[in-house]
Formats: sequence, structure tokens, C-alpha cells
Amino acid sequence: MKQTINGKEYEIGPKADLSGADLSGADLSEADLTGAILTGANLYGANLSGANLSGADLTRAYLTGANFYRADLSGANLSGANLYRANFYGANLYRAILFGADLTRANLSGANLTRADLTRANLTGANLSGAILNHVKNSTIRLQSN
Repeated sequence: MKQTINGKEYEIGPKADLSGADLSGADLSEADLTGAILTGANLYGANLSGANLSGADLTRAYLTGANFYRADLSGANLSGANLYRANFYGANLYRAILFGADLTRANLSGANLTRADLTRANLTGANLSGAILNHVKNSTIRLQSN
């Protein structure tokens, strides 16, 4: 499905290549982005609530303040992503790769992080209340509170 975002037309759908796309402030709620490539994309403040991002590549994506409320990010690669103040309330991050991601002040309450890779992730001030953290890979997580 084609969608105009910030004056540019993008193909939004499964396996879409949105590398480096400026999707800041976009309403992509309930979008099916299964296996999409969003490497280096700007999703600042985007609404991705209920979206299917399973297996998506969000490596080094800029996701500050993005809303992933109840989104499916199972198996997604968020390595090195900027997720400052992102909302993952109730999101499915099963087997997600968050290696070196900045999750400072992110809301991960009620999120499923089973088997997620949080190695070198920064969780300073993150809300993990009610999060499922079974078998998480976390060799050097920083959990400082401010």
C-alpha cells in the first residue's frame, strides 16, 4: 500500500525496503511490516501501535518517542537503534535483537522480552515492570536509575 509521509511516497507493506526513509511522525498503527528493512530509518515519534514488525530490520533506526504499544517485534533486529523514551507497553519482543540499543527511559512494561538479546543495551531509567525477561541475553546491561 502506498502512503505519502513527509512529502514522499513510500510502499508500506511486508518486506518493504524503507532503508533511510524519513517516517518521523507517521501513523503506521496496525501496519503489516513483516520482514521490512528499516535500516537507518527515521521513525521519530511514529505511531506503530499494533503493527506487525516481526523479523523487521531496524538496525540503527532512529525511534525516539515511537509508540510500539502491543506491536509484534518478534525476531526483529533493533541493534544500535535509538529507542529513547519509546513505548513498548505490551509489545512482543520475543527473540528480538537489541544489541547496543539505547532504551533510556523506554517503557517496556508488560513487554515480552523472552530470549531477547539485550547485550550492551542501555536501559537507564527504563520501565520494566511486568516485563517477561525469561532467558534474556544480557551480558552487560546498564540498569542505572536517574
